[in-house]
Amino acid sequence: MEGGAALYDAVLDRAGIGSGTTVLDLGCGSGAFAAAAVASGAVVTGIDVDRSAVAAAAELVPSATFRVGDAHDPPPGPFEVVTAVQLLAHVTNPVLVLRRAAAVGGLVVATVWGRESESDVRAFGEALAPWVPPARSAGGPPPVTEPARLVKLAGLAGLVDATIDEVPCPFTYPDADALLADALASGIGRRAVAAAGAKAVRNAVLTRLEGNRTPAGAYQLANLFRVLVARGRP
Repeated sequence: MEGGAALYDAVLDRAGIGSGTTVLDLGCGSGAFAAAAVASGAVVTGIDVDRSAVAAAAELVPSATFRVGDAHDPPPGPFEVVTAVQLLAHVTNPVLVLRRAAAVGGLVVATVWGRESESDVRAFGEALAPWVPPARSAGGPPPVTEPARLVKLAGLAGLVDATIDEVPCPFTYPDADALLADALASGIGRRAVAAAGAKAVRNAVLTRLEGNRTPAGAYQLANLFRVLVARGRP
């Protein structure tokens, strides 16, 4: 994740991850958080449903153990810490993921984006809105980005001593090309390019983010994440 170092550092700090800590990284993706955890001395196992992501993680962090697996059905462990970094919004049943995490680990740490209004990355979606249909609201409960909803999910999963910390996490892009690489690589970016062409999308993104450009030509986006730390019931 672009600019994710501050978030990874916050997870390592809140969980007390250090030399010899056994960590299960649910939804490990291509291994960015696992790399940070291993650098701190942790012994990491990562799982993800995406085979290509697991392969990339294994290449990035050869000293960790990675396998294809579903976060709803984690390996038995036990692990001292189970992490779900930017995962809960993408799983079918976040309560089950948290419950199963607590069953195999002593401490559970999960992160989510802040509310849309709290993160400048919303500008990408706003810039591409003319070519990407808005997501339909299906009703139901608030998203996991709402702090109260996140605490409720932890309670439903049987977790106790839950705390939530806010972590500011600036994303810095050195130039327009770096900014656009992220925008065009996203799912909505690819759909917008297919509908309108790369030039139109480029112009829309740069126009929307002109206010985030520094005098040196870099782009700075201020974002907020939340970090949930909790334990399973004794």
